[in-house]
Amino acid sequence: MRREKWLNLKRHRTEKHGSDRPAASGQSAGAPEPASPPRAPVPPTGARPQPAAAVPWGVRVAAEAGWRLLVIAATLWVLVQAISAVRVLVLAFVASLLITALLHSTVARLHRHGVPQGPATVMTALLGFALLGLVGWFVIWQVVTNLAELTDRLEDGIDDAKRWLLNSPFHVTEAQIDEFTRMLRDGFGSSREQLTDAGLHGVTVVLELVTGCLLALFSTLFLLYDGPRIWQWSLKLAPAAARPALAGAGPRAWDTLTAYVHGTLIVALIDAVCIGLGIYILGVPLALPLAVVVFAGAFIPLVGAVVSGLLAVVVAFVANGVFTALLVLLIVLGVQQLEGHILQPFILGRAVRVHPLAVIFSVAGGGLVAGIGGAVVAVPLVAVANTVAGYLLNRPADPPPGTADSEASG
Repeated sequence: MRREKWLNLKRHRTEKHGSDRPAASGQSAGAPEPASPPRAPVPPTGARPQPAAAVPWGVRVAAEAGWRLLVIAATLWVLVQAISAVRVLVLAFVASLLITALLHSTVARLHRHGVPQGPATVMTALLGFALLGLVGWFVIWQVVTNLAELTDRLEDGIDDAKRWLLNSPFHVTEAQIDEFTRMLRDGFGSSREQLTDAGLHGVTVVLELVTGCLLALFSTLFLLYDGPRIWQWSLKLAPAAARPALAGAGPRAWDTLTAYVHGTLIVALIDAVCIGLGIYILGVPLALPLAVVVFAGAFIPLVGAVVSGLLAVVVAFVANGVFTALLVLLIVLGVQQLEGHILQPFILGRAVRVHPLAVIFSVAGGGLVAGIGGAVVAVPLVAVANTVAGYLLNRPADPPPGTADSEASG
């Protein structure tokens, strides 16, 4: 009995002291105590972590980016090697695209006036290639006609340069000039074998040029006649998910290419007329062939203009002397400034403008891969790629599948 009373008293005291104990700050008296956070298991002494966990995070990111960049570089290298192996085919096709962009408006105009598509295509292509052939024949005829006069002027120019060196303050003696002339003659004589190899290589280049021209001719005919259907067939080769984006980028790329070709043609004509008229007024021989060279060089931005201008300056120096060469140089520089600051921004516009650094690298890369032809087609391809990339990056996202159907049914 006493034992039971003692146990009841002890239980009563325990409950009383438990209810009087103050609750922890921020926690009500009846709230359960928060569970303590789980602790990471402590590895046993001497255990090593996994290799992936031991690599720092920055090194992991660099490795992930590195192998992807290596894959991209390998892909680009294989692509460049493939293009170099079949560069005649690639250049012929790209040249046919450029010619088609230049002539397709004429075909469309003839077709609107009632001429069937086939005859309009043949008439336009034959007229274009005939005009190109006449220009080439005219240049060769002018060079052959004026070759004797240019040779005589070259000899007179060499004699004038020799007399100028003898009377100059550089104290050049006639013996030194004769020694330099003998070294040049011996150099040309010792390199006869290299000149023969260069001649054989030139024959190969001529054969490739003829083959490329024929391929470009036939490709241009088919592109002018059946270009839209060829484009629709090409879209079928792409994955189905990418077809809407490519279908939207294609017309914009074609508009950019057409604007580039037309604008460059106008700029080249203005350059050729201005420089050709200037050197003709100054009495420089081969003025018309030099104007044609300036016109062709304008299709290679920056580099072509510099080379064609320097050629005109050299011819003026040999034929007419230092003063005329300086005047020709001033004319070339003035026309180039007019082209760079007024003609190209006004005629080409912002749609096909490419940064000068991108132009330099694209011309250099195209020249390394495919020579002069690669330098010609590099800039328009970069302009088209810029337009396509801008469209794909800024186009709205495609709606998820079934959204259009549900909206139509609703």
